Amino acid sequence: EVTLVMETKEGRSGDTAVEDIETWMDKAFDMAKDALQNGEVPVGCLMVYNSEVVGKGRNEVNETKNATRHAEMVALDELLNWCHSSNLDVSRVSRNTVLYVTVEPCVMCAAALRLLNIPTVVYGCRNERFGGCGSILDVSSADLPQTGNTFKCVSGHRAGEAVEMLKTFYKQENPNGINWPVVLFLCCSTGGGEAPHLFCPTRKSSPPTRHSPFIFSERQIHVWVCVHIYILRVYL
Repeated sequence: EVTLVMETKEGRSGDTAVEDIETWMDKAFDMAKDALQNGEVPVGCLMVYNSEVVGKGRNEVNETKNATRHAEMVALDELLNWCHSSNLDVSRVSRNTVLYVTVEPCVMCAAALRLLNIPTVVYGCRNERFGGCGSILDVSSADLPQTGNTFKCVSGHRAGEAVEMLKTFYKQENPNGINWPVVLFLCCSTGGGEAPHLFCPTRKSSPPTRHSPFIFSERQIHVWVCVHIYILRVYL
């Protein structure tokens, strides 16, 4: 059987059958396309346990007006419901489940995957703005006590296609999108505009990109991750 192996900071991430990746990622991309057609950021994912889909989701942020309804969070809800309805232990199922998603999980979703001890994540393209698996923060392998286990990543499958779908979405007008000038003003200034915000130590006139990122201190990164993890503990 042909396998795909990826090297991480911790070494080999384990063997993942190429045939499985292609099969499940095909379905994840179908869900991403459905998200795009419904005015959502085109991200889709599946959670597979013993060759069975036990959770699936696509972005539902605009539809629900809930910023936490990322594809992974929707799929995690389905996983929890499946375990309860099947009378199976959530922890045991999670430790043997693989997540297939079209885009690198964000910091919030990566933290949720850690909390549930998902061992392996297969994703398409990198998330250069909010990625929690190395692009922005490496929640997947960072030493974060009492926040679940690290997980391994296999990346790059149909990455170009995932990027093109994202470009298609962001070329459209998103009425629920972030108004960056307003956000930056509120985050970077108060009153006369001189007081820096905890999460925005430097002032920029444009949103963070790969070529002009915000500069965060280690303390600010730690606070950011802790806030996400606290929210997720309440949510889960």
